[in-house]
Amino acid sequence: MVLDLNKIGNDLDSIIKDILDAAGLEDGDLFVLGCSTSEVVGGQIGKDSNLGVGEVIIKTLLANLTPKGINLAVQGCEHINRSLVVEKSVAKNNNLEVVSVVPALHAGGAASIQAFKQFKEPVEVEHVVAQAGLDIGDTFIGMHVKFVQVPIRPTNDTLGAAHVTALRSRPKYVGGPRANYDPIE
Repeated sequence: MVLDLNKIGNDLDSIIKDILDAAGLEDGDLFVLGCSTSEVVGGQIGKDSNLGVGEVIIKTLLANLTPKGINLAVQGCEHINRSLVVEKSVAKNNNLEVVSVVPALHAGGAASIQAFKQFKEPVEVEHVVAQAGLDIGDTFIGMHVKFVQVPIRPTNDTLGAAHVTALRSRPKYVGGPRANYDPIE
């Protein structure tokens, strides 16, 4: 597979726009990314990490999320217990547990490293409850997305060679047959 970073950035831009259209996120919401750059380049998860791909992915996500006031959390791999990179202000404002670890190529992954480089004041946290998220390469982000989760099917379900899935959340439906779920006008 020939690596075209411009195509990866353009494809991701399209994917993130589909997700944002479907998710209905608001200023201050949290968006989680799970990403295997190894899968994007056609390798096996955890075996072919690529810092250039990670750089493009984080840069593209921040370009789409930051102007809308949406905060990015980047999930690390199992070797750092799926901890996430967030801005220090996000950790503080959401009372998140900060942990002591700095991502490395094979303990966190290329996307986490690039988030640490591109964020203003990055910290690692143990867990988040995000309103939506993107999973590039089947890294399984569900543990970090608020219950109730609803799948989003972006028009493009691949990024490079990686399979792409996405989630949004919605409030639980409560009540019985007489309950109404439409807003009162």
